[in-house]
Amino acid sequence: MITQSPFLDQLTQLEQQQHEHLRVTRLVQIPYKGQFLPVHAISLGSQAPQAPCLMYVGGVHGLERIGTEVVLSFLHTLIERLQWDDSLISGLEQLSLIFVPALNPVGLMRNTRGNGNGVDLMRNAPIDAESRPPWLAGGHRLHSSLPWYRGKKNAPMETEAQALMQLIRSECFSRPFSMVLDCHSGFGFKDRLWFPYAYSQKPIDHLGEAYALKKLLNHTYPHLDYEFEPQSKSYTAHGDLWDHLYLESLNTQSTFLPLTMEMGSWRWVKKNPRQITSMMGLFNPVMPHRLQRVLRRHIVLMEFLIRATRAWEKWLPTGQNRQLSYQQAMEHWYGQQPQPTNSRREDDKPRYDEYDTPGTH
Repeated sequence: MITQSPFLDQLTQLEQQQHEHLRVTRLVQIPYKGQFLPVHAISLGSQAPQAPCLMYVGGVHGLERIGTEVVLSFLHTLIERLQWDDSLISGLEQLSLIFVPALNPVGLMRNTRGNGNGVDLMRNAPIDAESRPPWLAGGHRLHSSLPWYRGKKNAPMETEAQALMQLIRSECFSRPFSMVLDCHSGFGFKDRLWFPYAYSQKPIDHLGEAYALKKLLNHTYPHLDYEFEPQSKSYTAHGDLWDHLYLESLNTQSTFLPLTMEMGSWRWVKKNPRQITSMMGLFNPVMPHRLQRVLRRHIVLMEFLIRATRAWEKWLPTGQNRQLSYQQAMEHWYGQQPQPTNSRREDDKPRYDEYDTPGTH
C-alpha cells in the first residue's frame, strides 16, 4: 500500500466531502508503483457558459511543493468562508473557480521536477523556441535522467499535460474571459508574475490586456512586490505549455490570460543557508514560520485575481483604449511603440518540434 503525500490525502478527503458549493472531479489517474494517483480538479461557483473563469494550478513540478501548498491553502480558506461568508457565495454566482493543486502527483511523491516518465510538463508542448534558450534548462531531448527533459520527439504529450489542456479547452476557451495562475518556485530573490511568451521575444496579441491587469494590480495594491513581465524577459524555453495553450486560444472567441507565479526561493535560502544542501531546500521554505509567511504572502494576489476576473469587463481595454494600452505596454516592456496588430500573420506562427535538442538553432 502506497503512503500518499499530505497533499494527496487532503484532496482525497475533499473528494469524499458533500458540499453544495464544491465539485471534485478526477481528471486522470497516473500509474505509480502498481497503483494509481489521481489528478483532481475542484470547482466552485457558476457553471454558466458566459461566466468568466479563473483557474489556480500547482504541483506542475513535483520538486516545487510550495506551489501545491499555496493553492491548497487558499482553497481551504475559501471552503471555510463558504460556511459563513455570504459575499463570497453571492460573488461566486458570477464566476467559475477551478483548482488543480497537484497536476504532477508522481513528481510530488518522488520529489522530482519531472513526472513518472522523467518529463518536465512545462517543457512538453510541441513548440520550439525561436532563439537559443539556456542549455538544458530551456528544454532538451537528451535523456529523461536529466532535468528539463521534453520527452521524445513526435511522441504524444504526457497524460498530465493532456488532462490540463483538455480542462482548459472545455472550461476556459468556451467563456468570454479566463485567467490561470500557475504557482511555481524558482531561483531569484523576487516574486515574479510571467505571461507568454517563453518561446519567443515577440509580444503576445493581448499585451495591452496584460498591461491593463498589471496597472490594475499596481494601483489597487501599490505595496505588493511582484515583477510583472513577459517570461521571455527572463529566459526563453522550448515546449512551454502556456505558450501552446495561449496560441490555441487565439483561434477562439475567448480572451485567455495565463499567468505563472514564480516565487523567488533565494530569499528562503538567504535566511537559512543550510537549505542549499538539499534540492527540496533550494525550491521550498523549510522553516515552519517561513512556510506560514509564504502561505499568507500571496493571499492578496489570489483574492485580487478573483475580483479582477469577476469584473473583467470593467478594466479590460477595448477599441481605442486597447490600442493605447498595447502601445504603453510595448514602451514599458520592450522600449518601443510599433503598430499593434489584432490578428496573427502567417509568418508569425511558431515552429513546432523542428529540432531534437536545444542549442542547434
